[in-house]
Amino acid sequence: MGAARLLVLRNFIVYKSAWKLFLTGFLEPVLYLFSIGIGVGQLIDGFEFHGEQVPYATFVAPAMLATSAFNGALLDSTFNVFFKLKYEKLYDQMLATPLSTGDIARGEITWGLMRGSVYSAAFLLVMVAMGLVESWWAVLALPATVLIAFAFSAVCMALTTWMTSWQDFDKITLAQMPLFLFSATFFPVEAFGNGVLRWVVEASPLYRGVVLCRELTTGNVTWDSAVSVVYLVVMGVVGLLVVRRRLDALLLT
Repeated sequence: MGAARLLVLRNFIVYKSAWKLFLTGFLEPVLYLFSIGIGVGQLIDGFEFHGEQVPYATFVAPAMLATSAFNGALLDSTFNVFFKLKYEKLYDQMLATPLSTGDIARGEITWGLMRGSVYSAAFLLVMVAMGLVESWWAVLALPATVLIAFAFSAVCMALTTWMTSWQDFDKITLAQMPLFLFSATFFPVEAFGNGVLRWVVEASPLYRGVVLCRELTTGNVTWDSAVSVVYLVVMGVVGLLVVRRRLDALLLT
């Protein structure tokens, strides 16, 4: 990572004294798991997933795992980046040092990735403790969440570079909630039928993360898993390239 690690270290030092802020993104999926996954799970036997019947809590838990990575990446790559870019002018100051816009992009995306990964690792331990992991494939669930965090961190930071005011973040919230609710998090994608709506859902980034985590924790790994991995890698790389170009345009011209 080169010089980008200095930005990661700076973020770590800043957040070390504000560690309670990290709890927000972790607790939300846990509360959803207990209230819906466990609570509603008492009323629903489960759903079929790749030809196998899966208990409802086991079905919902990996979706919340993917959401943990999503939340961590989103929080750091939107609000925090916007403040540093527009108000604190931190990146302008950094460019007076040997750091480049590429270093800034990689450093911030890596930090968002790390935050999402920490949330996911803690949530995965909760899943194991509750007996919601059914396969040894689940050891790959953590790397999968790192990939999810990378993809969303890069794209969210790219989108943030176009924000001009705090009101613009209403658009982020407007997109975040439908992604969370309709990415096969609480019910199978088959509920959308075989029309255009289902295609839209299956093409959404959080759905790819949710289904990948679900396949790994239930042991139902298929070629679709590889499709999800490629999707998220491409999403992250494209996001990183866009961030680099946008920072060049905003800070060097």
